[in-house]
Amino acid sequence: MFCNQCEQTAGGTGCTKVGVCGKNEDLASLQDTLIFGLKGIAAYAHHAREFGARDEQVDAFMHDALFFTLTNVNFSLDRHIEMVLKCGEMNLRIMELLDKVIVERYGSPSPVKVATGSKAGHGILITGHDFLDLEELLKQTEGQGINVYTHGEMLPAHAYPELNKYPHLAGNWGTAWQNQRKEFAEFPGSIIITTNCVMPLTENSSYKDRIFTRSVTGIEGGQHIEGRDFSAAIAKAKELPVMPDKEGEYTLTTGFHHNAILGVADKIVEAVKAGKIKRFFLIGGCDGAKLGRNYYTELAQKLPKDCIILTVACGKYRFNHLDLGDIDGIPRLLDLGQCNNAYSGVQVAVALAKVFGCGVNDLPLSLVLSWYEQKAVAILLSLLHLGIKNIRLGPTAPAFITPNVLSVLNEKFGLQLITTADEDLKAILG
Repeated sequence: MFCNQCEQTAGGTGCTKVGVCGKNEDLASLQDTLIFGLKGIAAYAHHAREFGARDEQVDAFMHDALFFTLTNVNFSLDRHIEMVLKCGEMNLRIMELLDKVIVERYGSPSPVKVATGSKAGHGILITGHDFLDLEELLKQTEGQGINVYTHGEMLPAHAYPELNKYPHLAGNWGTAWQNQRKEFAEFPGSIIITTNCVMPLTENSSYKDRIFTRSVTGIEGGQHIEGRDFSAAIAKAKELPVMPDKEGEYTLTTGFHHNAILGVADKIVEAVKAGKIKRFFLIGGCDGAKLGRNYYTELAQKLPKDCIILTVACGKYRFNHLDLGDIDGIPRLLDLGQCNNAYSGVQVAVALAKVFGCGVNDLPLSLVLSWYEQKAVAILLSLLHLGIKNIRLGPTAPAFITPNVLSVLNEKFGLQLITTADEDLKAILG
């Protein structure tokens, strides 16, 4: 591999880095960031195309951005930062489009309590993000004595009227993707994976004969479904034991789409002006599987009672089982939905800023995000594109971000890594 900066073979005598010069390390970091962001956009664009929608401007940008990463003719750090921020802008466009087509098909979400136990009957668990898969599964299982349970990022489906109308959409089973091996082993029915937030099977996976994948999703050892014909998963569910009628330890609340929140904006504004709501925290994202990561749970538990939590994506499973109460009837935990519903968080922030006559950065709003995969990177870039500052990011720094790039982002946007819940709350609240 030839290094354009030192004109030597990368890793050779004249170059101390494998694949990229020391001078070029930060550019490589930003190119990696751009590629991860593009993967996030591609995931959302794929979902939108499943609904028959696409954005030509987004498609064109993806071509331009990939070309940018493949040509070694631009060595400007500022130009690379400009490109990753443009990636954030395009991700915002595709999230807006995806939100639009989902609401048009399934109706505007409204807050709903979701059971976490089981109902008498056979069961199918569906995880991932694809509501079209869930809709078709619900149609194909009607009247067959099979209950359908959501998992992970499918939880918000319960809030959409055209999905929630099916009585055999029974509840939610389990938590986030990193707990799948335990939770899938405990679920006694068929399991359908609709997107690649999936843990690989092991030799000891007891559910390997009842796990099915769909569309671009794949898992070694699983059975792949062509199209949306779920007959094999349905037949397998009928072979497996009937689940008991058993109440869960808690219920989960979801469905606080921006339409729902803005519908009670007057109550929120009144509570803020009265001093009953002192601060909003957006705590969410995609968290990793490492044991002992309790920061986000501690943060939610230690927030003062006059603070509201907005949350998105599977990171909410760190604390969405907690009973955090309410402020004048406004729940202290507002689950906006899937990761793409970060768009709702943006809409709420912009609307509140307009009401209070200030910029988003002047709102009593703090963002504490968890990142793990490409869609989380794309969302972070969208927030930076909007000029939102002082975001805290964790649980650890992305490996592809060099110290110098992190320093630049800190200087431009105040982006910083989390420390401890106590220290960060002291810094935020004073």
